[in-house]
Amino acid sequence: MIPVSCGEIGDAVRGELVGVDPTAVVDGAVVIDSRDAGPGGLFVALPGERVDGHDFVGTATAAGVTVSFTTRPVEGSPCIVVEDTQQALGNLARLVMSKLPKLTVIGLTGSTGKTSTKDLIGQLIRPYGETVSPEGSFNNEIGHPLTALRATASTKYLVAEMGARHRGDITYLSGITPPRIGLVLNVGTSHIGEFGSQDNIAVAKGELIEAVTTGGTAVLNADDHRVAGMRSRTKEKVLTFGEAPDADVRAADVKLDAEGRPAFTLHIGAFSGSVQLRLIGEHHVSNALAAAAVALAAGLTPEQIADGLNAATRVSAARMELTERADGVTIINDAFNANPDSTRAALKSLVAIGRSRGARTWAVLGEMLELGDTSREEHDAIGRLAVRLDVNRLVVVGQGAKPMHLGASLEGSWGNESTFVATIPEALELLKSELRAGDVVLVKSSKAAKLRSLADALLEDAQ
Repeated sequence: MIPVSCGEIGDAVRGELVGVDPTAVVDGAVVIDSRDAGPGGLFVALPGERVDGHDFVGTATAAGVTVSFTTRPVEGSPCIVVEDTQQALGNLARLVMSKLPKLTVIGLTGSTGKTSTKDLIGQLIRPYGETVSPEGSFNNEIGHPLTALRATASTKYLVAEMGARHRGDITYLSGITPPRIGLVLNVGTSHIGEFGSQDNIAVAKGELIEAVTTGGTAVLNADDHRVAGMRSRTKEKVLTFGEAPDADVRAADVKLDAEGRPAFTLHIGAFSGSVQLRLIGEHHVSNALAAAAVALAAGLTPEQIADGLNAATRVSAARMELTERADGVTIINDAFNANPDSTRAALKSLVAIGRSRGARTWAVLGEMLELGDTSREEHDAIGRLAVRLDVNRLVVVGQGAKPMHLGASLEGSWGNESTFVATIPEALELLKSELRAGDVVLVKSSKAAKLRSLADALLEDAQ
């Protein structure tokens, strides 16, 4: 973090300094885990369901932090006492952002693809200036300000991924990091249980476009009519991306190689160039185009963008992560998270890879969460899609995902093509007994379904 005095921090967060010299400076990392605390830093004592951060303020003090955000004084530790430590964290990040006027903030949101696109953007722009981007999926009211606070005076670009569960969430996050470039990837069905409809999701996602600063650029998906319609929500410059013929940044001649990695011709104005992505899945074409449009808005040339896309690799784990076991079985670990849109994309990629190899395909799917009243219908539709795509074996894990199995059965699956198991150990036992060399296995679910542990066990099994 840039150096800021405790007195100024206290004023910004409307806190009371207890046992703190107002001239003492915070110039180290801002953390919420006392194990990460270090000299010159700031510890935020957050309340939790299982533990209270206040119990670890002493540990953070011993590690050398200058001060802690707390809601009550802690004996022996310098504290800035506030009403709400999470709110104070956001206010601190807002203060730091105000001191970095030359920083280019790139804000992005969308129902799917945020993290993969964030990783692509980071790889494109990092060679042209010091870049801070979120670790993993730091896109909420805690992870977002923590990411912003990593920026320093030498940082040129800040990539800010923004998630939303309610209207106003993105307005709050973009208030912390006002975006010079604002990207909306798509409007899908993720969190539809909270929002009620895709139109309501579009209203929430479009808050980012309304937040684009004067002289900035809004980047919109020309292939998604709800996103394209957000053009009216800004007076700033708009760049579009997609496969639509009128998109400013466009892909043509999309093809998949034997590993399911897409290649296409990139068109930007009069420029055209060949791109071969190293990422698995045709859905990454849209992510790559979005990243390209952001890079263009940030000042990169089309040639630099094409070169960067060709060199980009997968960064975040458990997102279409393909590993070939020593026994010839291929595991595609996409178990970081799941919603109907990303699951459909993953199934299509699985089938494309299996077809290119002449291999037997397995889809091991768990529950997709936060779908509200549409949950049964959406799970049923995924099961039916697996049959239509001719996935050889569907293994549905967990009671919440059971409608996938029922949908597959009603669509025409028979025998043991679709199997329901209640637990991860049952799924693992089935796979251990029936997998054979050459098989390709996709593992996907929402995080809470914990199928990532199943993917890890499958990878360890053949070592």
